[in-house]
Amino acid sequence: MYKVAVLTISDRCSKGIREDESGKIAQELIKNLPAKIVKYEIIPDEPEMIKEKIVDYCDNLKVDLVLTDGGTGFTKRDQTPEATRAVIQKEVPGIPEAMRMECFKFNKRAMLSRGIAGIRGRTLIINLPGSAKGTSESLEAIMDALAHGLDMLAEKEH
Repeated sequence: MYKVAVLTISDRCSKGIREDESGKIAQELIKNLPAKIVKYEIIPDEPEMIKEKIVDYCDNLKVDLVLTDGGTGFTKRDQTPEATRAVIQKEVPGIPEAMRMECFKFNKRAMLSRGIAGIRGRTLIINLPGSAKGTSESLEAIMDALAHGLDMLAEKEH
């Protein structure tokens, strides 16, 4: 059973102005793996806070997977990829490439997502788009390979 943390990054959701649909979708879809959500939080688009949360989930909670949603666009406040890049040890470019490629089939704007994926210790971190549809399509695009990647990180036999 994989331990998963979901971190929604949104000024509006953190203030209760908008409901967090993408974080809820991420939690639902990840149940297709043998996974348990051990942490779910909503925070504003603050780079230092994003970094602190990701580090805490990886180093203290020792989760297998961190899914962030939101903050991957073009606005000045969108800083999730930069905050993620600052705390990972290895980048995993194939994951966001696959998500963008698959989502592009449905929405030509998918190429505008700046999300990244990477590894810190034995934790995989994936930035998902902030829209419910983008989160759903992105996770579905990588779900088949996700378990294998998590097993490799945990050094389980294949």
